[in-house]
Amino acid sequence: MINLYTGIAPARDLLLTHRLCEKLNGKSFLHINSTREGGGVSEILQRMIPLLKGLGIDARWEVITGDRKFFDITKKIHNGLQGNPEDITEDMWKYHYEINVANAKRLDFNADAVLIHDPQPAPLVEFRKNGIWMWRCHIDVSNPTPGIWDGIKKYVKNYDNSVFSVAKFSRTLPIDEVFIPPSIDPLSEKNRELTEHEIQDVMNGFSIPVDKPIILQVSRFDRFKDPVGVITAYRMVKKYSDCRLILAGSPATDDPEGELVLNEVKEAAGNDPDIHILLLPVFSDKKINALQRAATVVLQKSLKEGFGLTVSEAMWKEKPVIGGAVGGIPLQIVNGVTGFLVYSIDGAAFRIRQFLNNPDMAVRMGQKAKEYVKNNFLITRQIRDYLAVWYAMENRGKGVIEL
Repeated sequence: MINLYTGIAPARDLLLTHRLCEKLNGKSFLHINSTREGGGVSEILQRMIPLLKGLGIDARWEVITGDRKFFDITKKIHNGLQGNPEDITEDMWKYHYEINVANAKRLDFNADAVLIHDPQPAPLVEFRKNGIWMWRCHIDVSNPTPGIWDGIKKYVKNYDNSVFSVAKFSRTLPIDEVFIPPSIDPLSEKNRELTEHEIQDVMNGFSIPVDKPIILQVSRFDRFKDPVGVITAYRMVKKYSDCRLILAGSPATDDPEGELVLNEVKEAAGNDPDIHILLLPVFSDKKINALQRAATVVLQKSLKEGFGLTVSEAMWKEKPVIGGAVGGIPLQIVNGVTGFLVYSIDGAAFRIRQFLNNPDMAVRMGQKAKEYVKNNFLITRQIRDYLAVWYAMENRGKGVIEL
């Protein structure tokens, strides 16, 4: 399957991946997270696991389960790690651990390498049996609420390795730390090429005309994505340029706040016929692809962000992108070259108007953006990085590691 990426992904990534798989052939690689649907982690794993299997790696993906109380607690932990004031009581931490204990009894941890994703299943390391255990943090923990990082660190320090998306997210730990950004799959339903007819069919299905410029943000309905701020920026632009706004997102099973935020967004939108709020079913990849390709300008105006894969998705489609200057977004957007970084609602409105008034500039930036994603943020590179870290951990202590 990896050969399908020849001519799309950089040849160096494909070559190194093949060499690593020759060394790791037949070994097992287990991934564990908290949801199979909704959010960037599950999207990546849906595509990565089959590719790893095709490369000769015995790859598995397990998901922990929990009740509403558990996910309410882990949402608070998530928000607190990203700096939102949260109070996590001892009883909450105890319940977080107890749910992981219950999951540990039913999961098979037997693997040569185990990669645990994010805070929800972090305590599973207490039940490790063999292999190399790595903790993968997809969120911005650069400035956590005091005490909440300590609650997760007591588990993380027992892993062999920690993986962060961006260097500035890292925390002081007594274990090795590496930095591996997330990625998109250019051949997935969300990112493959679409015909104009396919795009128009999707827009017709939503009853959204394409008679004026479209501003788009695709994200979960989460306050950290600032959807209400996007509506405010759109209204500032609307005074000068007639346009439409689309806010589209799918629910995540491990995010209990989504419905509350969606209602706030609907209230902010009011009865404006040019604001379209789309709550998409999970696995609406083709629809999201079409929306991104139909858009004139794409936003990811996050206030906090682990990485923001929707940025790379839109850049891959040669769209001019405006992103909040937070988390992993500045890793993707080279300000003024592959898009614009903004710090405020006013800044977002200004950059939207700049793109709408300078279509040639938008085209040039979009072309540079696609090339930048090709060289840095495709799934072939992330697979290469995971395998390289695994292989290096197995050969720790050697002065030279040969491939």
